[in-house]
Parts: sequence; C-alpha cells; structure tokens
Amino acid sequence: MKIAIDAMGGDFAPLEIVKGVEQARDRYQEIEFQLYGTAEQVKPLVKDWTRINLIPTTEVIEMGEEPVKAMRRKKDSSMVRAANAVKAGEADALFSAGNTGALLSSAIFLVGRIKGVDRPALATALPSFEGPHDQFVFMDLGANAENKPVHLYQYGILGSFYASHVLNIENARVRLLNNGAEEDKGDEVHKVAHQLMKNSHAFNFVGNIEARELLAGTADVVVADGFSGNAALKATEGTALTMLKQIKAAIMASGLSGKIGGALLKPAFKTIQKKLDYNEAGGAVILGVNAPVVKTHGSAKANAVANTMGQIKIMIENNLVGDIQTFVADHADDLKAAKQALQNDENV
Repeated sequence: MKIAIDAMGGDFAPLEIVKGVEQARDRYQEIEFQLYGTAEQVKPLVKDWTRINLIPTTEVIEMGEEPVKAMRRKKDSSMVRAANAVKAGEADALFSAGNTGALLSSAIFLVGRIKGVDRPALATALPSFEGPHDQFVFMDLGANAENKPVHLYQYGILGSFYASHVLNIENARVRLLNNGAEEDKGDEVHKVAHQLMKNSHAFNFVGNIEARELLAGTADVVVADGFSGNAALKATEGTALTMLKQIKAAIMASGLSGKIGGALLKPAFKTIQKKLDYNEAGGAVILGVNAPVVKTHGSAKANAVANTMGQIKIMIENNLVGDIQTFVADHADDLKAAKQALQNDENV
C-alpha cells in the first residue's frame, strides 16, 4: 500500500507533514510513504527512513496561486509529481495539505475522473451528537460552486459509498441540504434534485434537511451544492469554536465557585472539543476520481496528518474507489436516464 505525499503543501510543511508521516509509519505497518518535496528541506527532517522514500522535486505550488495555472506550469511541483505517480500506478493514493484548488485540479485532470461521474466532489466526515452514528458524510464542500440536479443526485451515490466503506454505515440515510424540510422548498435546482433523489433506488433518500439540523444525527449523508456546503461548513466550525471560547471565558470570569465548577466539567468539555477537532477526523476526500485523493486542513499538524493516513488506509483496504467505479458502470443506463429526463424537462 503506497501513498504519494505532497510534503511541501500546508502552512507548516514540510516539518509537520514529515512528523505526521513518521507517526503514521509507526502506527500502520502496511503502508509505504512516498514523500515528494524539496530534498534540502525534507531530507534533514526524516529521522528514520523505514518505509519512507524521498522523491526530490524543484517546485512548490503556493496557497495563493491560481489552481489550474499552477498545476499546468509547475510540472515538477511536489503536488503534481505526487498526482502523476498515482496516475501512473506507482502509488495507490494522493495526500496533500496544500492549495485546495490545485489539488482538485490535479485530482480531476491528472488522477482522472471516474467515467460516468460528471463532477467529483469534496466530502468530509462531521460529528453527529445524536442518532445512531458518531459521524456523517457532508458534501460538496466547495469543489463546485454551482451544481445541476443530476450532480446532487450523483453526490448521494458517492456519499453513500463513503459512508458504507469508511464509516461502516450501511443503508445510509441521505438528505438534501435546503432552506426548508418540505418537499417543495428551495430553488428549481433543489426541487428537481429532490425528485430525482426521492425516486432513486441507488440510495436511501429521506428528504431535505436544514442547516440547523446538521449535527443532530438525523442523516448519515448530507448532500449540498458546493457554495451552500462550504458556507454551512464554515459557519458550523466557526460557531462551535466561538461557543467553546465563550464558555471558557464565562467560567474564568465567574469567580472561584465558577472556576471550581468548570474544573469539574473539564473532562466533559474535552470530550466535546475532541469530537469537534478536525485534527481527529482526518481529511476531506475528493470523491469521483480514480484513486483516493485526500486534502487535510492547511494548518494541520502532525497528528492530523497521521490520522489522515489511517483514513486513506481504510479507503484502500475497503476498495472504495473500485466499488464506486463498478457501481457507476453497472448503473450507467440509470444515470443516463436521469440526465435525459432533466434534458426533456428543460426542452418542454
């Protein structure tokens, strides 16, 4: 099992990337790690070269660069070289903490889109605080700012596979993010998508969901257009962090008795904080391409990198991409019929 790693991507690269890889190497004996990066910067950081190989590169795609241009111009960048290794079959998966847009471009144009999937999407696992499962799949997180109904329909398929293969959730409950729970809510895209999903036998669709319900455990997969999904994710993360800070500030300002009470509740707060911590959950996955491609947070530290390697390991072991490819190929007629029905409606 080989993972191609963009060692130069991320706010704390290459130090935290290398530290995370060494942590993962000690945890997961089945994985070989291919580090793509500037030799002078990466080589001194590696303490033990067991199952770690360095592939020297001369360029780095920076966070602020225009994604497609950077991917095409910087062919010897750590990200592009790692993506090409996956394309050539020299590695089984691609990891980066770098420029999200450039990684999306590399995944789609280099690793390649699964035939039959119109638009790959960015998905992540978020915590569920109620319900039967600890996590749910949320997508799209911004890979596509605008979507057609058939794209949202396909996200239901992709998200269900991720739920079953990585989160071990069978017959996942799929819901569509909308501005109301009723069937007739939303713009035309979401109304049509609702009907496509409602009439599908490809997954277990249970209706719309409002943003305030996201963490309530009422869905195992939440499908959104990229703009709404990204906005909802950032709002949820920001609200959670703000609330934790405000609770801490209130305790510290409440005098001795409040501080004593806060000390007693500290284990409970730690549990909630850990559940909300993206460093524990792993990275966001680009679903719909021909190999696992995973993007962790730009500010991720070593622990997040190591956890993401474990996430990739599960994806490879459970043949997530292969099973998606097989399903899409076997149901090509159904997917084609869904597109045709939409085209007919547009022509009326």
